[in-house]
Amino acid sequence: MRSSGKCALLVSEEEDEIIYFKDAHDAHYAVACDPIDGSSNLDAGVSVGTIFAIHKLPEGSKGVKEDILKPGTELLAAGFTMYGASAQLVITMRGGTVNGFTLDNGIGEFILSHPDMRLPKSRAIYSANEGNSLYWEDKTINYFNSLKQAQADGKPYSSRYIGSMVADAYRTLLYGGIFAYPADKKSPKGKLRILYECAPMALIFENAGGQAVDSKMNRMLEVVPEHIHDKAGIFMGSYDEVEKVKKFHN
Repeated sequence: MRSSGKCALLVSEEEDEIIYFKDAHDAHYAVACDPIDGSSNLDAGVSVGTIFAIHKLPEGSKGVKEDILKPGTELLAAGFTMYGASAQLVITMRGGTVNGFTLDNGIGEFILSHPDMRLPKSRAIYSANEGNSLYWEDKTINYFNSLKQAQADGKPYSSRYIGSMVADAYRTLLYGGIFAYPADKKSPKGKLRILYECAPMALIFENAGGQAVDSKMNRMLEVVPEHIHDKAGIFMGSYDEVEKVKKFHN
């Protein structure tokens, strides 16, 4: 990012403080990223990824903290890459479509493989770490218990959880359903970072026809972080699946 000359500041999950690129005199952007999401899974060979969010600097700004402490509604672009059996790149811009690319190792370039990605409106699949259920609020427990009951087709929801947000999000984006990492009694604010996990994923899911809300049922894109590593709980996925979450939590 420094070498591009276009980035004034960077917020990284790996750094406590903002990185300022003072020599970038023609910079117009502020970036937040999680360089290796799911890094605890690396030794197990589980898919990991990179999540990024891009803000445009206000006219005349040289890049200050306030330029990045903004809600997701002001994002210019967001995306993620997933490194697994293949390398996938998913990217979207504010008000645009969501497009997926696959790395062609033969030519060393990403090829458009999933144009205009759209989430199914509903799908009976949920993705959550139920090992945390001891700490969940009663409303959250009741919601997940409802998924384990026979639905209209006589079958319960299927559970699919990888433990890498990028991998779980990508599968949910392709097949539909719900991904959840709710706030709980142990982590009242949640565990995922707003700037470089929740907000960029929320923009992707909304632009693909889905929804994303925090544990208070606020639209995730409207949540304003108080500091660069501020956290939130999140529910994101197919439109109707998030509507079901809201009914249990409101």
